[in-house]
Amino acid sequence: MPTILVVEDEPVLLETLEYNLKREGYRVLTATDGRAAMETFRRERPDLVVLDVMLPDIDGFEVCRILRRETTVPILMLTARTDEVDKVVGLEVGADDYVTKPFSMRELLARVKALLRRGRMLREELAAERVAGRERLVFGDLVIDDASRTVHLRGEPVPLKPKEYDLLLFLARHRGIVLSRELILERVWGWDFIGGSRTVDVHIRWLREKLEDDPTNPTRIVTVRGVGYRFEG
Repeated sequence: MPTILVVEDEPVLLETLEYNLKREGYRVLTATDGRAAMETFRRERPDLVVLDVMLPDIDGFEVCRILRRETTVPILMLTARTDEVDKVVGLEVGADDYVTKPFSMRELLARVKALLRRGRMLREELAAERVAGRERLVFGDLVIDDASRTVHLRGEPVPLKPKEYDLLLFLARHRGIVLSRELILERVWGWDFIGGSRTVDVHIRWLREKLEDDPTNPTRIVTVRGVGYRFEG
């Protein structure tokens, strides 16, 4: 049973969301402000977060930014604003999807199911690949073969240093997901690494120089301002 954390300060809407999500079979946790949301998330580790933008203490954008530094769990943001800038900012801080109020419950439930399904499929695929002992990721003209730890671009081998390869593989396994520098550092370099997050930026720059048509305007490894990076393939 997937667990969903709903963060909303409007009592009626919070109750409505909780009722409908429970009716769909989800376990639902609730919070009415940003601090409580982060505490609940860290304690319960839900499978998805439904997060309102307008909260009484820390706004939803900042909560999203903080959570994204710690996790790749899908985040669906809710807002009463219709300004396109808000939508862009919401996605830049690491949100996976965005719904503008008023919304139909059917639409929200469909988006929740899609985000949970995408996360589940990603976990299952990675688990199956690890069990098989080999992995071959193909993104158009870019091919990453973990069995041989080789990378080819347009049919030509791309020489990568060991940590460049490890970083690329980690990004590729989480395609489309915003990954914070701190999370990348932990997963690729390990807990005991004494360097800082600047190490990630340097290795990203090296990868871009080898994989991007224009390293100054990257399309494969995209910077998410204030958060980290997202691999697009």
